[in-house]
Amino acid sequence: MTPLRLILLEYERPNPGFFMLRYFWQTAGAVFVAVAVIGLFLAMKSPSSADSRAMVLPVDPEPLIIETKEGGRSFTIEIAKNPGERERGLMFRQDMDPDHGMLFVFDAQQQLGFWMKNTPMPLDLIFISENGTVRAIKKGEPFSEALISPGEPVRFVLELKAGTAAKNGIARGDKVRHKAINQE
Repeated sequence: MTPLRLILLEYERPNPGFFMLRYFWQTAGAVFVAVAVIGLFLAMKSPSSADSRAMVLPVDPEPLIIETKEGGRSFTIEIAKNPGERERGLMFRQDMDPDHGMLFVFDAQQQLGFWMKNTPMPLDLIFISENGTVRAIKKGEPFSEALISPGEPVRFVLELKAGTAAKNGIARGDKVRHKAINQE
């Protein structure tokens, strides 16, 4: 074999390192695509009750009115009326307008206890009897698992941004008007 033919054969023979490098990049590309597809699937997954996103219910068209010594105070509200909605409440909600709240409606007057687990904003919890009378106002501390209870049976609880009750002069004995409360 001539030296020139020997040199050409050396260049025609595939380099084993080339195949290893090509295999590495094909594998890395496949792994990247798989991770991207899984990431997209998880990002598009619909929220569930265990999901960490805040539940937002429709705003009721009728305002809730609290008759205080200084006059009526109006609030837009979301109504949590079934067990799933009551369980989630304002969990994970980062902020809320001071004239907005969530009304929890129970089937009957009873001893109630609330907690602030997974709730990052402080709240005023206004406990309301079945006839629409404010029975107690309690403070809810963010993420606390301490039980918050009025110490007497109530049928409704209104959660407002912390400080809203004091700012609006809401006190025990005030009357609350809304179609969900005054159904008789």
